[in-house]
Amino acid sequence: MAIDLLSLFCGAGGLDLGFTQQGFNVNLAIDSSQAAIDTHKINFLNANAQSHDLLQLGVSGLLDLCMENFKVENPIGIIGGPPCQGFSRGNIRSHKDDPRNKLAIYYMDAIREIKKIFDVKFVVFENVLGLRDKKHASTYAEIVSALADMGFDVFEKELNAIDFGVAQIRKRVILIAIQTGSYSGYPEIEFLMQKKTIKDVIYGLPEPTYFSSKLLSSEIPYHPNHWTMKPRSKRFLDPELFQNKTRSFRVVNWDKPSPTIAYGNREIYVHPDKKRRLSIHESMLLQGFPKEFILKGNLSQQVTQISNAVPPPMAMAIASSIKKVIKDLS
Repeated sequence: MAIDLLSLFCGAGGLDLGFTQQGFNVNLAIDSSQAAIDTHKINFLNANAQSHDLLQLGVSGLLDLCMENFKVENPIGIIGGPPCQGFSRGNIRSHKDDPRNKLAIYYMDAIREIKKIFDVKFVVFENVLGLRDKKHASTYAEIVSALADMGFDVFEKELNAIDFGVAQIRKRVILIAIQTGSYSGYPEIEFLMQKKTIKDVIYGLPEPTYFSSKLLSSEIPYHPNHWTMKPRSKRFLDPELFQNKTRSFRVVNWDKPSPTIAYGNREIYVHPDKKRRLSIHESMLLQGFPKEFILKGNLSQQVTQISNAVPPPMAMAIASSIKKVIKDLS
């Protein structure tokens, strides 16, 4: 029997895509970004995707939406990755009282209340490794203990996208919480032995279109997300000027995987040929999205969506590990 999913902080749907590829159904998906929801709607036609600020919606508002979108008698799963900037090691000013960290606690509060009404078989919590750092240790412990107190057995995983056929080094902590007594083994995640490089994924693509304020996605050849900013820095005229000393002009290497894709709007990595930055579509491929996947929104919104996404192949491996051990599915 297929399990229906509630996807919180869904973004573009990287986590959702991996789960649907394993036969799960995303019934309700929520994110604060309307552009991300627009993306979700065109790629997941059977899901009800809605834009809400979850803190403003509150747990009671979320429960109302769940009652509208799920049947009480059917088992469900809950998946999500609360915004991670407050826990990121790249944020040198991060601290345990960062207001963005409230969403991780909201996630636990929401699960607790949903579980009083629905048969929640499992929960997936995805976040950056910094969540386990000393300054965030109390928050991390609170999350783990909350899930255990709700009647879940919690399995902690540290995963790297490169191990799942994704041409990117992207390390994340994954908590898989499975309802005690509803599974028949340890959720083993299968890795791929073959590692991919940037050349394996984006070599030979046609040149992208350069951004202009009046450009329509329908006017972009090859793929509606194959666009990038027009190179303006003098560095693009002389490859010797690229020293890889700053994040803003980091050059990726054909023969290596990409560093973690977590761009600021002026930090999209420089293409290996050093003549321009990577396009959004190239970045999507380096995140493991299929070529037919499409992002909506303006260029800046697409940068945010692809930076925040969970690589779908990694998500699919997580989904597969859960599918194999839950008794109703295996």
